[in-house]
Amino acid sequence: MNITVTTEKPESGLLVANLTIGKKDVDAAIAKTYKDIARKYAFQGFRRGRAPRPVIDGIVGRQAVLAEATNSLLTEAEPLMIEQLDIVPLGQIDYGTEPDLAQEKQDYSIEAKINVRPDVELDSYDAPAINMPPEEATDAEIDQQIQILLSYRTTFEDVEEDRTAEDNEMLLCDVENISNLREYEGENRMFSLDNPRFHEEFLDGLRDMKVGDEKEISWTRSAERDGETAEATFAAKVKVNAIRRPVTPELNEENVKNDFGFDTIDELREAVKEEIEGDKKSSLPQLKEDRVVEAMGEHLTLEELPEAYVEQVFNEIANQFLTQLQSQGGSLDMYLQSRGITADDFIADLHEQAGERARQSLALDALAEHLGLKATDEDVRSEFERAGVPDVDESMKEFLNEGRLPAVRESIRRTKAVKWLADNAEVTIVDEVAQNQESSDE
Repeated sequence: MNITVTTEKPESGLLVANLTIGKKDVDAAIAKTYKDIARKYAFQGFRRGRAPRPVIDGIVGRQAVLAEATNSLLTEAEPLMIEQLDIVPLGQIDYGTEPDLAQEKQDYSIEAKINVRPDVELDSYDAPAINMPPEEATDAEIDQQIQILLSYRTTFEDVEEDRTAEDNEMLLCDVENISNLREYEGENRMFSLDNPRFHEEFLDGLRDMKVGDEKEISWTRSAERDGETAEATFAAKVKVNAIRRPVTPELNEENVKNDFGFDTIDELREAVKEEIEGDKKSSLPQLKEDRVVEAMGEHLTLEELPEAYVEQVFNEIANQFLTQLQSQGGSLDMYLQSRGITADDFIADLHEQAGERARQSLALDALAEHLGLKATDEDVRSEFERAGVPDVDESMKEFLNEGRLPAVRESIRRTKAVKWLADNAEVTIVDEVAQNQESSDE
């Protein structure tokens, strides 16, 4: 298809493009539409596929034919326009409510309004300063990992004192659902006050309860749905049957041998050290990238993120999550129930993630533009090769025909920006585990 696209610099995230399709392609599209209609419908007195244009015009309508041909032209031309402009549209492209129809023996021109991400600026384009853990395992990290191993052998014993539970203790409760807490219902259900999978309001209600206490715990939450505020009430009757404290064994020569299979504590520490350092080889590069990107996101000068872009990122995150969940044989209902969270809480969390990712992506776009980073044809081909597709040329052609190559180039430019940040960031090595332990002890 032969198209011409002219445009001016977008304003406030709106790009106005003038698309022109050559008359040869217009005539071909109209002719094909007549043939398709002739094959699709039976016209009295004519074999299927043989009805002449005047008959079709008289029954179907000339305007209806041209409307279908115009739609076919735009469907074919739109990916080519996106490719020429090298843009990733936000939402559907707007051709107007009643666009002009294509006419035979004439070029077809139409104005397209395309929402795109706005050009943004950063208040600093310098690579940030970040803290990173050391490549070697520290004593604090080894101690923490050993404590985690010991915690797997934690047992619980009843608290004899007449008191409320502490955050690390377990309450055994009889719960009768009143409203929206069916997943908590049952006898001797176990609740830990520091477990984030349970509703914070429910745990707060347990904090002042002793063994034998009974009461109703209830609260109301509001959420925005389709521009309207909806309220949900949660309530349950609760009786505390027992409070149990965790008892974690101390590390000694006996349990090192019996529980972990090492002759000495030093051998266990050395094995844990090797495991931590092996994990760091793969995790630290990604951690560094995450931190430099997060730091650059703070330099975005945009006061308010484009709503359409945040919504696009939200949909991407949600689709990725649901696809992964389904691949593991799970469902969203099962996921929410296992973590004790509501659908509204889950959606709110995804929106927060989407806003942060959108901010960081815009910052990377601004940095890539500032540095003049480009996605070459070789870069694009390498991207498909790394994806391991069976036929690189066929996949690239498919992406071209669907208008998806600009998104690939965008991803490549961002990847280059991340690499530049990681290569140029000022890094301070910090034993963060030891630092956190010191803070918690104060």
